Amino acid sequence: MFPRYRMVGYCGLPGAAALGRLGSGDPAARIRELEEKARDFGDGRELMPVLELLATVANPTPGPDGEYRTRTPEKTVRRFHELAREHDALLLLNVQPGRAAALDEVKALREWLVRPDVGVALDPEWDMGPGEVPGETYGHTSGKELDEVAGYLADLVEEHDLPDKPLVFHQVSPSVVSDEDAVRPADGVPVVKCADGIGSPDLKRATWRRLVDDLPEGMHTGFKLFYEEDTEGSRLMKPEEVLALRPAPEYVVYE
Repeated sequence: MFPRYRMVGYCGLPGAAALGRLGSGDPAARIRELEEKARDFGDGRELMPVLELLATVANPTPGPDGEYRTRTPEKTVRRFHELAREHDALLLLNVQPGRAAALDEVKALREWLVRPDVGVALDPEWDMGPGEVPGETYGHTSGKELDEVAGYLADLVEEHDLPDKPLVFHQVSPSVVSDEDAVRPADGVPVVKCADGIGSPDLKRATWRRLVDDLPEGMHTGFKLFYEEDTEGSRLMKPEEVLALRPAPEYVVYE
């Protein structure tokens, strides 16, 4: 995957425009828009369009099993996988665990993860501990938990002779992920730390510096842009500004 490609994506869930660009309007139109936007991010690399679909969504209510999360219907995942294949794109299945175990939610997606063009994105700010409710506080994860997910994906890559299968984890604040050094490089699983800070370009640069300082060896970087939150009283960062970050993000995603 790296350094050959730069991944450029939209994230979201159909029918839920508030959750990201991918959920707004016709999905086929969104990916055509994405392909056009991605051209600004090549900078000497091949481009890999990414559809980051919310496959597990954290909820403020417990649900029948008490796990504070809902799994996206299989027919929706299938629809977006077909769309990704039509456009030579990568499907990233985003997991907001609620009170469920992140690894269990990833394992529940095995049917899709044994395919060569499907990876995983974890959203640990929605990874809740006992007594915690999504939306009331930031969730959190550990390097150990991330490493367990990477190991599971590496086993799938080896067992099924698959190409690199990215594991992205989103991070809005340093407190959301502890002990990142416990994430060990896994064969066939590039791990991408995606900075999710919201605000003006200067605020986002400051968040970037906090999050990528002392980056563990072998870990790659990503950067999220928010069409609405970033432009409240400010403006969206331009592609050339994003590429000027150091290290240059290898995954750029719009919400």
